[in-house]
Amino acid sequence: MPSRRLPPLRALEAFMRTVRLGSARAAAEEIGLSPSALSRRITNLEEFVGKKLFTRARQSMQLTDEGQAFYEAVNPHLESLARAVESQSDNVSLLRLRLGVLPMFGSQRLFPRLGELRKRHPLLHIDIDTAPHLEDRVGDTLDAAIILSRGPDTNLHAVRLDHNLVHALCSKEIAQIVGEDITAERLAKQTFLIHNELPESFRAWKQAYRLEDMEPAAIDHYDSGQLMLEAAAQGLGIAIMHDDHLRRAADSRLTNLGSLTVESPYSYWFVCKPTALEARPVRLFHDWLVRAAL
Repeated sequence: MPSRRLPPLRALEAFMRTVRLGSARAAAEEIGLSPSALSRRITNLEEFVGKKLFTRARQSMQLTDEGQAFYEAVNPHLESLARAVESQSDNVSLLRLRLGVLPMFGSQRLFPRLGELRKRHPLLHIDIDTAPHLEDRVGDTLDAAIILSRGPDTNLHAVRLDHNLVHALCSKEIAQIVGEDITAERLAKQTFLIHNELPESFRAWKQAYRLEDMEPAAIDHYDSGQLMLEAAAQGLGIAIMHDDHLRRAADSRLTNLGSLTVESPYSYWFVCKPTALEARPVRLFHDWLVRAAL
């Protein structure tokens, strides 16, 4: 049986690193090449496959549609090859990821799916950190983080995980008191529950209902979304949260005030240093998270 001709592996490495880091210059620095040498390797790969994988403009390299298709076709096989080598090696140690996660995202979205990740990558183990200021600690005490933000630091590699709507969640008893006709007079008698890190959500909700000047009886601040949901369910106030939180909580005690569509200023993001994607634990988690669409 004739052997298959393999692509130039160094050229393939140059291509994969450029895609993952999002920068030809960063990829060249990681491999220890000049930008022109890296470009030559990618050109060799393009000649091998007979397709143009990148468009080049000054210092920028963008994947073409064929380049994206090539990456999506090749990447799973490279990961399978890496897992196969790991399974046959006696020298492979555990892969350790230091991940920052917001408690609500962790309990509602991440942990219900972590079993899938463990089966796929048995050697990958994750240290979970839920302390404050996750974004500021990425690259220091954290390898990567999942944050709720209006927009991460531009120096970070960032992947938006969702788009959210703002809802006012409360107990059914409070909903009956407020009624279907939401007015400033009725809401002014209520307590609102606001997350410390999401103040713009309340402003967005009030603007949508033309209640900019409405001042509630009180505003109670929380640093835990889970506790906000429980407080709202207990009738302690109206929690300004995302629609995703209500859906995933599946708490029959809670309901939503109003019917307007209110876009949230905040989204969940995966963030890490661009060079961190070359670390296998970060890359494995990143690729799984993007595919899993939690």
